[in-house]
Amino acid sequence: MAEKNSANPSCKKYISDDTRKHLKKARKEMRKSMEVLFPPEFLEHRQAARREMLLVARGMLDAALEHIEE
Repeated sequence: MAEKNSANPSCKKYISDDTRKHLKKARKEMRKSMEVLFPPEFLEHRQAARREMLLVARGMLDAALEHIEE
């Protein structure tokens, strides 16, 4: 996460280090709760669906770039 902050130093003005620490811990705990609530197959399916959505977004961006270049 430190790399992202160095790339955008202005975000440090708005989000304190303490808040960032709590957000990271909350995310970690949310992930743990998901693992307890749902079977492993669901989590695998969710990850595959997320990957497919990202591939769709990439395809749309590629098509938009091609359109701009024409």
